Amino acid sequence: MKRLGAWLGGAALVAALAAGIGLYVAWAPDLPVAALAPRWAPAPSRFNEVEGMRVHVRVAGPRDDRRPLVLVHGTSASLHTWEGWAAALEGTRRVVSMDLPGFGLTGPAPDADYSPARYARFVVAVMDRLGVERAVIGGNSLGGEVAWEAVLRAPPRFAGLILVDAGGFPLAPQSIPLGFRLAGVPGVRRVLEFVLPRRLVESSVRNVYGDPARVTPELVDRYVELTRREGNRRALVERFAQMRRDDPTARL
Repeated sequence: MKRLGAWLGGAALVAALAAGIGLYVAWAPDLPVAALAPRWAPAPSRFNEVEGMRVHVRVAGPRDDRRPLVLVHGTSASLHTWEGWAAALEGTRRVVSMDLPGFGLTGPAPDADYSPARYARFVVAVMDRLGVERAVIGGNSLGGEVAWEAVLRAPPRFAGLILVDAGGFPLAPQSIPLGFRLAGVPGVRRVLEFVLPRRLVESSVRNVYGDPARVTPELVDRYVELTRREGNRRALVERFAQMRRDDPTARL
């Protein structure tokens, strides 16, 4: 019995040491915007004051385009999602993209409201700040939900709608990124505010990419570092708690 007790005690010690080493390796405290902006907000990025937030915005293309394209990213992403579209279109179209509150370099909303309706109002507020009277709006995933919600709430402001795998509809997901699943577990999500294993982020990004081969180390760097922006991880937990529960089909 003494040997068994000693063995169990040793095993517990080894497990505790392993857990401690794991936490040390994955330890990832929040990072200030000042530390992230030089890498992730080069020109034409800028910060505009909108509804009490310094919002990370990019505007590219001809100023005389009367129907700019406003693009809205998905959960845990950023305006960088649209870099390829902007590069392809900016020769002929004015392209506006932004980091939604709770994500990217914009960071958490002062009122901690991450509902689709609030995001829709925010997008219109950004348009107002930039002097965009009417636009074609497009969005991916959460951004798609925000885009169609914005069109429903302010139809005169939009000349067209582009949806890319839009959220907001009742569905049974075939696959959910591991990071999102963990963020929904009460005990685990508090830990994720202080640790962020790179392999967890990479796995989650690969899960949502149609071609996982396009997930480069720099892309994973971007998701890791922008997730660590001050307040973003707490905002993600609050965002999941405020996800749409109704069926919007009739409204649409």
